[in-house]
Amino acid sequence: MAHHDTFHLAGRTLTSRLLLGTGGMSSVDSMEQALRACEAQVATVAMRRYTTGAPGGKDLYAMLRDLGVHILPNTAGCHTARDAVLTAQMAAEALQTDWVKLEIIADDDTLLPDTTELLKACDELSATGMNVLAYTNDDPIVARRLISAGAVAVMPGASPIGTGLGILNPHNIELIVAESARHHIPVIVDAGIGTASDAAHAMELGVDGVLLASAVTRAEDPVAMAHAMKHAIIAGHYAHHAGRIPTRTHAQASSPMEGRAWKDQVL
Repeated sequence: MAHHDTFHLAGRTLTSRLLLGTGGMSSVDSMEQALRACEAQVATVAMRRYTTGAPGGKDLYAMLRDLGVHILPNTAGCHTARDAVLTAQMAAEALQTDWVKLEIIADDDTLLPDTTELLKACDELSATGMNVLAYTNDDPIVARRLISAGAVAVMPGASPIGTGLGILNPHNIELIVAESARHHIPVIVDAGIGTASDAAHAMELGVDGVLLASAVTRAEDPVAMAHAMKHAIIAGHYAHHAGRIPTRTHAQASSPMEGRAWKDQVL
């Protein structure tokens, strides 16, 4: 196994770089099938939105534990640092975890992060010993400040939540990767992934992983899409480490010009 086939995330060593969100799936059975197909080892659960009366009559938490999947509670639905901190503390007590995906939304129309409240909550939760994985925008300066505030992972959105627009600003993602690498902080692209090529593109930019939900849960065939995402992330990750050829303005023959059997004749 190559050294880059595993990565460390908040005290866990993972072999899958795909994290799957549970929001939007039609049933717990479908969620289980998708998890098996993509082999994700981490799944997020929105603490403010999930109820135990899930479709299908099964308990989501029990299913995740049976599969050996790490549960990453998130604070989706929170609009203030105060609400997010309280939600994270409740998750820590209920699930006996020191993990939280910190998500604070500015408004319900754009679902974009409120970075002011995010930084405040990240600083407060990190000071209590929580491992904060911070969902943010694609601003490298905000990423730098989140690292200073104690975030153990930076999770920039590729594009707004649920849009499926893919990576709108790849240059900024590369800047965030470079900044985070200096501090040995993993980067996980989160939100906006629409299909497998988007996930591969994210990995080719050098991120450590991809968290997606709608791309699988709202696909026509969630299990097939989950399977596709698994392979896309593996392919993108290996492509990044392989080192792509530089882009060129003009064509360049793949075979050498030297040693040809005959020379071109100029008439």
